Amino acid sequence: MPWFDLSEAELRDYRISTPEPDDLDAFWATRLAEAADAATPPTLTRHAEDAYGAVRVHDVEFSGARGDRIRGWFLQPPGARDVPVVVTFIGYGGGRGLPVEHLALPAIGIAAFVMDTRGQGGGWTTGSTGDPGRETDGPEYPGVMTRGITSPETYYYTRLMTDAARAVQVAAALDGVDPARLAVQGISQGGGLALAAAALQPDLVSVCQADVPFLCDLQRAVGLTGEFPYREVANFLSQQVDLADRALDTLRYVDCALLARRIRATTLMSVGLMDETCPPSTVFAAYHEISAPKEIAVHAFGGHAVPGAHLERRLRHLRATL
Repeated sequence: MPWFDLSEAELRDYRISTPEPDDLDAFWATRLAEAADAATPPTLTRHAEDAYGAVRVHDVEFSGARGDRIRGWFLQPPGARDVPVVVTFIGYGGGRGLPVEHLALPAIGIAAFVMDTRGQGGGWTTGSTGDPGRETDGPEYPGVMTRGITSPETYYYTRLMTDAARAVQVAAALDGVDPARLAVQGISQGGGLALAAAALQPDLVSVCQADVPFLCDLQRAVGLTGEFPYREVANFLSQQVDLADRALDTLRYVDCALLARRIRATTLMSVGLMDETCPPSTVFAAYHEISAPKEIAVHAFGGHAVPGAHLERRLRHLRATL
């Protein structure tokens, strides 16, 4: 993998050039209000007590975009009472997996709320939530990047980011957690959703951890890298040439570099300078728009992955900030 993007010095100065939609805040206020109006109470069902012992694990269902039922896991450390909680979002193609994959946080005394990803979970880890709010008003490329892309109201990522914002609200209200100590985290698509959730729920999210985040500086990304999932959009528009303007306009409403201006949480990000999936300049584009306390781990030889040492840095960051 080469250094294909801007130099590190240039990355430190790079800023997103895509203009923010004038109605961005009103658009998202409407989406969140629609979801709240359609919401029903979450349900929690105890899961596999014989496997997890003192760690209490619950299978969760809650209302996401437009009231669609979204699955998740809620893991509480032994003796949990008013503990911090971290809401985790999953990378592209994956789902919530099994609770055993999320035991690191309860091991250090932090509750974990893991959101399943609607319509995914068939790639590298399992999921159990469909996309009942799906609106296909035209053609799409296989995957979810172009599903409903001709309008921000019908776009897949509008629904998924609404799910993420709702997950934060649900997690903050659960018994045994301290809502004043709530963090969001994720890698790749999960990192983008962490940024979106922190931006859309600034009063609830106090810490944001976004590693090699997807969904940032989208108009640059789809023209810069030939890697999937961004390539789904480029391939789609190479055939649906008459839809290009509408599709690119839609992307502005879910661009985490634009949404990041609303983040008030203490933020830790990471970037790999050889990352061809989420190009470094797109990650820095989001980082530079955050005005809250922040830091970024730069891995000069890193691709689209998170080094093991950084995983421990995330734990230290959570312990220090929560």
